[in-house]
Amino acid sequence: MKRIKRTGIIALVLSSVFAFFAYKTDYFEVAKQIEIYTSLFKELNMYYIDDINPARLTEKSIDNMLNDLDPYTRFYDEQQVEEVKILSAGEYSGIGATTKYIGDKLTVFELHKDMPADKAGLKVGDEIIRVDQIAVTDQNKHEISALLKGAEDTKVKLQVKRQGKIINFNVQRKKIDINPVPHYQMIDDKTGYISFIKFNTKASDAVKNAFLDLKSKGMEQLILDLRGNPGGLLNEAIEITNFFIPKGETVVTTRAKLKKWSEIYRTRNEPIDLDIPIIILINGNSASAAEIVSGSLQDLDRAVILGERSFGKGLVQRYRDLPYGTKLKLTISKYYTPSGRNIQELDYTHRNGKEVPKFSSEQRALFHTKNGRKVYGGGGIAPDVKIEKPKRSTSTEALLSSDAIFNFVTEYYYAHPKIAQPKDFMPDNSIYKEFISYLESHPDSFETQTEKVFKNGFEGMEKEAYFNSVYGEYHTLMKKIQQEKIKELKKNQEEIQEYLNNEILNRYFYKKGEYINHIYHSKYISEATRILNDQNEYQKILH
Repeated sequence: MKRIKRTGIIALVLSSVFAFFAYKTDYFEVAKQIEIYTSLFKELNMYYIDDINPARLTEKSIDNMLNDLDPYTRFYDEQQVEEVKILSAGEYSGIGATTKYIGDKLTVFELHKDMPADKAGLKVGDEIIRVDQIAVTDQNKHEISALLKGAEDTKVKLQVKRQGKIINFNVQRKKIDINPVPHYQMIDDKTGYISFIKFNTKASDAVKNAFLDLKSKGMEQLILDLRGNPGGLLNEAIEITNFFIPKGETVVTTRAKLKKWSEIYRTRNEPIDLDIPIIILINGNSASAAEIVSGSLQDLDRAVILGERSFGKGLVQRYRDLPYGTKLKLTISKYYTPSGRNIQELDYTHRNGKEVPKFSSEQRALFHTKNGRKVYGGGGIAPDVKIEKPKRSTSTEALLSSDAIFNFVTEYYYAHPKIAQPKDFMPDNSIYKEFISYLESHPDSFETQTEKVFKNGFEGMEKEAYFNSVYGEYHTLMKKIQQEKIKELKKNQEEIQEYLNNEILNRYFYKKGEYINHIYHSKYISEATRILNDQNEYQKILH
């Protein structure tokens, strides 16, 4: 019965997915492909010699199909749908901790201050080995994640491994609010700072409340920090932009295949402040809705954009309901800022296999802001004031995409009971040296693509007659590669130190410690403050 039900799900899911293509493809061809797939699935299910896992086959087939489109078009099963709802709503009932699989270990990745997990005594870096009576395995990842959440005021038993010791906890679940504005404060007598990390349903209210509170404390100029903000809800981006521009102004336009999904989004409310000078901070991880806010305020000459070029996501997604509580999130349109530019970096329409060309690889289209300043389409939002950074080496890219910094800081935390307060904590060359020593003693803590290629090639030679004769040379070469990759990190030492500092501050003082430290030591914020305090320079940039 279960197999039949799964086959039915396949047919219904694929019918919904392939219906998307029917607008541009002959309907008979779509129906033909669906019939072939469901027939194939049925034959496998009934006659394959071993038992198969219908759910896993379904996920793989759908994921492989959607991966040929873009990274944002995704299928969500029932559990993932709940996670999406939590991210959008900004609240859930749980223990107040973020977990992540590091290798095959379910690890506490971040703790929210004064939330149940924090009060119970869990620490970042703890490995969760049992939830209630269920041992954590590679096969039950989704179930374990769901068990950490639950009804408010219920309890969950956790068994963790910390520094080789087994510790048991009883954690009471509570309602957890995901605050999109984790920190705001006055930097000086007239400069306010708001850090803004996501566009959930609470975003515009949180930004407005922070803004009004800072105004009551004498704020005359604002730094809005969108660094690392991955985006979220389009309507929240429009609401926040509306705070600073007149009612009836165009914020963003979308163009879709279906006319009903092509829209012009204008501001609907009276603004809260049309005059306050604003600098918006962005970096390479500012994306989507964050780029709508920064791009529209740049086009309308309402804010100075400072930092690095943004991510470049000019595509809009919408959720479509599928059978059995599943959903499809698919790209339905492209969005355009008030000047008419689309800032999408990667051109998925013209991808060639795995190669995705960049819009910015050719001459970028020229547009003009309201005051006539030059801005360009494709390739994200280019800042008005650029903070220069050395280009990342391949070793640095591999390091920052690994868990090496996280794992090092876990050891550092237990070896150093105290550090300076966030206001006084500075980048320390001794910490960097300690980190390099850690990498040298843990050569597999991160891998470059070159190492992976050599390893795969060597493993493929095991059956060759000459395997033993080249074994020594291989390890000598790998050791040399590992030495060179660590040496290459020196090119980006300042950026690596910044990542180390942030992770260390998070361990001792939670996320708030990182924000406080940035107020006093970030070159982004110091440069933004300098420009705001020189209104001649600020106005010159905008005109």
